[in-house]
Amino acid sequence: MLSRANIIEYQDKNTVNQPISSAALSGSVANTQLKIATFNLFNYLEPPNAYYDFERIYSAEQWQKKQNWLTEYLREYQPDIIGFQEVFSPDSLKHLVASEGYQYFAVVDQPEVIDDFIYRSPVVAIASRFPIVEVHAVQPDIELAQSLGLSQDFSFSRKVLRATINAPHMGNCDCYVVHFKSKRSMLEHDENSNHSPEKNIIETLKAQVAGGWGSTIQRGSEAALLLVEMISRREKSNNPMVLMGDFNNSLADGVLSHLLTNTLRFVSSIDRDAYLEKYCLNDAWDLYQAVLTNDNYAASDESQDRIANEENEISQDKINGRSPSHYFGASSSVLDYILLSCEFDASYHDSLYQVSDYHTYDRHLINPIFDRDGESTDHGVVLVTMTLRS
Repeated sequence: MLSRANIIEYQDKNTVNQPISSAALSGSVANTQLKIATFNLFNYLEPPNAYYDFERIYSAEQWQKKQNWLTEYLREYQPDIIGFQEVFSPDSLKHLVASEGYQYFAVVDQPEVIDDFIYRSPVVAIASRFPIVEVHAVQPDIELAQSLGLSQDFSFSRKVLRATINAPHMGNCDCYVVHFKSKRSMLEHDENSNHSPEKNIIETLKAQVAGGWGSTIQRGSEAALLLVEMISRREKSNNPMVLMGDFNNSLADGVLSHLLTNTLRFVSSIDRDAYLEKYCLNDAWDLYQAVLTNDNYAASDESQDRIANEENEISQDKINGRSPSHYFGASSSVLDYILLSCEFDASYHDSLYQVSDYHTYDRHLINPIFDRDGESTDHGVVLVTMTLRS
């Protein structure tokens, strides 16, 4: 829960917990846009500490370059709420974002330190321009986990952070930051000099197959158990929901697809349609595509000439493809996501915002310049812009 150790500033709930009234919206409206970003920082650790082994230490110059790169992104794109992953030095990050106007910052865990200065198990964090009124480390339902065949000591590979943020025009909004289990095999085979080369290959292959599946089970279980907790929280609080982070998996391949569950079998359609959308999540990219498509149809209805103008050409380009957020060798994939509840869905009758832009910052991945990007990150930064609906 909330403590001085993990939030820069806290205001009494009675002063920040109330959404802005409709009367206040009748005049000049402030904060009509809300920007949310998910940002894998890639080994964010202040020297002279080392990440994973004693040789991995940033020099003072490298660390300053990394700090400058992060600062330049924040100044150029101005997200309001940021979910961070791979944070080894939360105090350094808190200080940096505070200098850029993010008065509120939270973590729910600390990285593991071995041998005095070698760090592993980085944590997630959140920074916000708006008040954080509550912070919580989400815990899985162990009884449910056991019923799924998981162990009684099942836990998230990295603690999940839930920050309740008092956002403009909507009041309290539950923002979840995750870094799901990676695809790295949970098992490793140490080559045995007494074995033949073929035997070592066979044992390595077996470890990769079994260990990779073990990681998949962990990752999928984390997502399912988290969604259950989000639904339970939504039932109690009725707060809008945002889930952001490095999913280490595409939503399209089935392992995490239940995060976008929007149908129920063997339930009356009357009950289902009345309540289901309240508890479902939507990929911000899909919501953005729907808005662009509707805008293009509106343009077509209004004037055929407008279909060919530059604005619609740009919109059509954005509809055609989603930029990857991660590259590995010759392959690429979307691993970083922002999922939103119905309050951000323009097709929902009581929505507050609509997704007006979706941007993946990736120039450091596809066209890197060493002096600028040498100590950046191996992920793209996903930024979603929501605009207040009239």
